[in-house]
Amino acid sequence: MAQLRRELGRWDLTAIGINQVIGGAVFALPAALAGFVGGWSPFLIVGVGLASLMIAATFAEVGSRFDATGGPYLYTKAAFGRFAAFEVGWMQWFTRVASWASVINVLVASLGFYWPALTAGAPRTILLTAIIATLAFINVLGIKQSAWVVNVLTIGKLVPLALFIVFGLPAMGFGGLEIHGLPSAGDLSKSALLLIFAFGGYEVIPVPAGESKDPRRTVPFALIMTIVVVTIVLTLVQVVALGVLPSLPTSKTPLADASVLIMGATGAAVITLGAVLSTMGNNMGQAISGSRSLFALAEHGDVPRVFARISPRFGTPVVAIVFT
Repeated sequence: MAQLRRELGRWDLTAIGINQVIGGAVFALPAALAGFVGGWSPFLIVGVGLASLMIAATFAEVGSRFDATGGPYLYTKAAFGRFAAFEVGWMQWFTRVASWASVINVLVASLGFYWPALTAGAPRTILLTAIIATLAFINVLGIKQSAWVVNVLTIGKLVPLALFIVFGLPAMGFGGLEIHGLPSAGDLSKSALLLIFAFGGYEVIPVPAGESKDPRRTVPFALIMTIVVVTIVLTLVQVVALGVLPSLPTSKTPLADASVLIMGATGAAVITLGAVLSTMGNNMGQAISGSRSLFALAEHGDVPRVFARISPRFGTPVVAIVFT
């Protein structure tokens, strides 16, 4: 009987987590936060990061007790029974599909900055279909191949952000970082809601545990490391954006606008490329976690068993991948 292949290491899972958390939002988030809480925004990012770390630590503790595919679906089933688990597992799959549909539109919009024809009509439909089909094909080929793509895209999205930080820190002024009294409760609430959304996604890390080499160790590591990396990156990006771009609260493309001031037109192109790679990496993560969520439901008999079929040749849940 065909089985899933355990080929994901701790850094592969970390890359999946980073890709799910750092999607397209990071390229627009600084403006919204600056508009609500101004110079307080880096502190708020750190605060929500610490809160997320506590939740991730809880997932890490529970994840250290399981080694099968499913993540939160399995945890809920063990703690609360089949009905609650089905609710969690089904929404886990549905959320990944809906998120993928949303984020891939951001990807097309980013490409449309240079090729406007891709944003409407037949070219848009063909591009969307081609991207989804390509990611599905890579997923079918094997989890190792999928991990390679995720790792490359993770590096591809972090390098432009790292360049933005490295070149931006020396170019900063400190006017935007000034703190003028405490923000209102309403502005704090709106900012916290944005950040809770921005930090979301790390909960998918345990989902492909059945394809991890040592899930009881690698899953906890990846959960904690993802939150640490994301908190550092988001905080430094916010600091640079505040210090470089005086019009940050009103900017629709804050990182691109700030990059023009830091590195010229080349900087804007690098950030735009980063946005494309970031959304592509997020799409790949959705493909992996979404299909494995559906596989887990089928493996435990909560949806038709056909979705649990594993390819004897590739060791991947081929039906769940194609359907997702």
